[in-house]
Amino acid sequence: MAPSLAEPVNSLRAPPKSLLKTNGGHNKENLIGYGETYKHADEIKGTAKYSAASFPNYLPVWDNETERYPPLQPFEHYEHGKDADSTFPDLFPKDGDFHLEELTPSIGSEVNGVQLSQLTKEGKDQLALFVAQRKVVAFRDQDFAHLPIDKALEIGGYFGRHHIHQASGAPKGYPEVHIVHRGAEDTSGADFLAGHTNSITWHSDVTFEEQPPGTTFLYVLDGPSSGGDTLFADMASAYRRLSPEFQKRLHGLKAVHSGVEQVNNSLNKGGIARRDPITTEHPIVRTHPATGEKALYVNPQFTRHIVGYKKEESDYLLKFLYDHIALSQDIQTRVRWRAGTVVVWDNRVACHSALFDWADGQRRHLARITPQAERPYETPFEA
Repeated sequence: MAPSLAEPVNSLRAPPKSLLKTNGGHNKENLIGYGETYKHADEIKGTAKYSAASFPNYLPVWDNETERYPPLQPFEHYEHGKDADSTFPDLFPKDGDFHLEELTPSIGSEVNGVQLSQLTKEGKDQLALFVAQRKVVAFRDQDFAHLPIDKALEIGGYFGRHHIHQASGAPKGYPEVHIVHRGAEDTSGADFLAGHTNSITWHSDVTFEEQPPGTTFLYVLDGPSSGGDTLFADMASAYRRLSPEFQKRLHGLKAVHSGVEQVNNSLNKGGIARRDPITTEHPIVRTHPATGEKALYVNPQFTRHIVGYKKEESDYLLKFLYDHIALSQDIQTRVRWRAGTVVVWDNRVACHSALFDWADGQRRHLARITPQAERPYETPFEA
């Protein structure tokens, strides 16, 4: 049942400075919430059971959140993947000492021996295209987390304007960095599962924005020794699996995506709202500007209803699409995090879900750089 929309909130609240809230991870505020409060000092100094955070400069804070951010304004996005040499000579040079392998035939690759921070302009263009083709790529043994945050943002900013999350914590002075954080000895994941059968919530990030993200970077800072993986699904393959007649029926349809519930959930838990939440209409089938691929563009976390359909009709069709994506394990992959991993994926053609499958209180701490892309559009149906 789709949640009802609420009026935009008009006040800003921040959590007590002595107790900061952990983010449930990957925009899971609507479902799992902010989890247990944590003491900032314990993350800095460690606890009796767990060591201190490896990257305290990336701990989420809510400093100076006393004024509203203005609404995001439209901008002209340039898709660098369109400029790329499709043989990838700068990303994967012939004389390079790297290893590239597919995680699955449909989606996902793993790369060792390519340092993202050292890519040339041409290499970055090729990265955008390669990620669009493979949907998600895990780069191992990266120096990304050790770079100054300014440098990491500079790399990500090549691919689009930085998105500033409307509710999550961020490193002090860097609201452009979205932090996924579950502190040491946090048990909120287990608490959540006490009342639910699983923690899976497939979604693409912040699809309620008028210009949602494209090429996206997520890098691990701390993680459990086992568990906390991320699942990804190929939304282009999900579209292609449908019959031509069904594809044709989806073309021309638009769905409403909402950020209202995310903000309300944040405020209800003592969090913040940086700007008034919005709802936006996007096509159910979108086209990627670099590859020309069509992909499904709906998700159960932010999509609310299909424009022009009655509620029961909309719920029925959306449920079919959600089930189709969730059950198609042959177009999914799973990334296991380890130190030095940077995962780059294209939010336009892939959706994902975090896994909350560890219950021993180990810290999970990641940072996301989220360049915005073009406003979603569709091209005419082709059988």
